[in-house]
Amino acid sequence: MVTAGLGALIGLALALTGAGGGILAMPLLILALHLTVVQAAPIALLAVGLSAALGALLAFRQRQLRYRAAALIGTVGVLAAPLGSWVAHQIPVRPMTALFAAVLAAVAIRMIRDAAPGAAAVTPDRSMPCVQDGERGRLQWTAPCARALIGTGALSGVLSGALGVGGGFVIVPALARYTNLTARSVVGTSLAVIALVSAGSVAVAAVSGHLLWPMALPFAGGAALGMATGSRLAGRIAPGRLKQAFGLLSLVAAAIMVQRAWAG
Repeated sequence: MVTAGLGALIGLALALTGAGGGILAMPLLILALHLTVVQAAPIALLAVGLSAALGALLAFRQRQLRYRAAALIGTVGVLAAPLGSWVAHQIPVRPMTALFAAVLAAVAIRMIRDAAPGAAAVTPDRSMPCVQDGERGRLQWTAPCARALIGTGALSGVLSGALGVGGGFVIVPALARYTNLTARSVVGTSLAVIALVSAGSVAVAAVSGHLLWPMALPFAGGAALGMATGSRLAGRIAPGRLKQAFGLLSLVAAAIMVQRAWAG
């Protein structure tokens, strides 16, 4: 029940922000269930991937999913994920924990900064690499657009394989920067990419025997429930306050992870 409850929190985070699920899943698994980064990574990815797939399906039904962009980013991410997984298994536990904590802290600070009142917002314009066609609602494909999306997929894939994160904290800002998609479309497209990238990393972990199924299944089930609940709450809660709350929680988790890693 505790494991399923932790998973539900991750699904809720994904539903409301389109990012933050994996980056929060890892410290929860490490601190609450006493797993290493390498042990927690595939469990987090299974939960994040399953709940993201559910969210992406809902976004597709609402026509908020740019599936061609998601397919390109996700395919590149799946191909890059094994590299990240290989790197993770070459690094000792303490340095790996410190690396994840540093990434977690950086994401937390950015979330708090972006949610602060008066923070500068990205203003979409025609100079962006990927511009949405106003009539058809599709992105206009160009070489700069393809390069931007491929780079996003490669980075999210490596981080997914190495740190057990879906990559939403990379994908959401990238889509906001490189495209003029609406916020809801950015979230929906991000969820589809997370589902694809996570599936690739989970498959690698399962085949290699690094996936702890007794913990993974209830955690993933809770995440799916959290996603379903969060999808109904989306739009009713101020996104700025959510980002600040997740950011503060992530900062605390990063500090605790570093302290425990070096104390142990």
